[in-house]
Amino acid sequence: MTAPEHRTAGTGTDPRGTVISVDAMGGDQGPAAVVAGLDRSARKNPLIRFILHGPQEELARLVSKRRHLGGRVEIRDAAGVVKMTDKPSQVMRHGQDTSMWSALESVRNGEATVCVSCGNTGALMLLSVVRLRKLPGVNRPAIAVLWPSRNPQGFNVMLDVGADIRADARDLLQYALMGASYARNGLHLARPRVGLLNVGTEEHKGRAELHDAHDLIEAQAAEASYDFVGFVEGGDIPGDRADVIVTDGFTGNVAIKTGEGTAKLVGDLLREAFAYTPLSRLASLLAYTSLRRLQKRIDPRRVNGGVFLGLNGTVVKSHGSADATGVSAAVKLAFQLAQSGFSERLAQRIAGSGRAEFASGGDDQKDGIHA
Repeated sequence: MTAPEHRTAGTGTDPRGTVISVDAMGGDQGPAAVVAGLDRSARKNPLIRFILHGPQEELARLVSKRRHLGGRVEIRDAAGVVKMTDKPSQVMRHGQDTSMWSALESVRNGEATVCVSCGNTGALMLLSVVRLRKLPGVNRPAIAVLWPSRNPQGFNVMLDVGADIRADARDLLQYALMGASYARNGLHLARPRVGLLNVGTEEHKGRAELHDAHDLIEAQAAEASYDFVGFVEGGDIPGDRADVIVTDGFTGNVAIKTGEGTAKLVGDLLREAFAYTPLSRLASLLAYTSLRRLQKRIDPRRVNGGVFLGLNGTVVKSHGSADATGVSAAVKLAFQLAQSGFSERLAQRIAGSGRAEFASGGDDQKDGIHA
């Protein structure tokens, strides 16, 4: 049985707290790291509860060792595991017994507000689209991430970073609308600044679809309550010119992995430099506090979690290599989005934009895309 096309995702409300559905399997570090991350979250946040999906016996043993999880975790038995090497199409055909499928079903059935998984990104996206369905008016869902930046809020939103390598002008407009809504709810920015990633800021540069997207995003700015700053370049991704960076999934995925690799390289080079001589080791001790502050600022584990936007329900994709700190960060993000009513607000934003464009006589009437 398939989900109704216009179904509203369940609120996952519980008199004892917000409920988050968690896929315990699929991460590189196994379910022990996931349970440890949930324990950290539970210790910090008394308003959070979990539905945990995976092998009953193994998860019960792990949960029993974590005192902060007592009475706050319901375990759903799911013997199957989606491996990182599994093809999404195979998971779609044969994955009904997996923890990933089970975790999404809890959101689909309204038992939880958000799903969190460290598993296979391609499989998670395909299952999310099929089981939760896209919001009316959304052509392609997107994955949004928080990127450390010079802005006062400390982060910029970037999307898409890998949900779909293709994106035409109307897809990029939808990404702008969804990214602005995410910045509004996730970063508490009343009027986010949106930039469109290009090879230069000059109006004549870039592919034809980028020029079309530029005009569409600019035209929707007033209606959708964001400020469009025009084309931005790669150097603006961590900068302070825009709060939301819009691009296609191919470019976004290359950018984020390049950024993560560069951050790791800088960290390794710093450690190597401070260990070079006895004097440099002494200098590292004197600079310990500053170095710890820098490490915390750029640590990808603390901003772990890409959000799948454009679905009837919210899905947070954690890094496959996430440890307890990373899982806890993904859960924190999921909780914040659940508390803000993000999924419902995004649906209203997309629907409102579609009505405005329909009223203006746009081509959406012809192709069925309403954002």
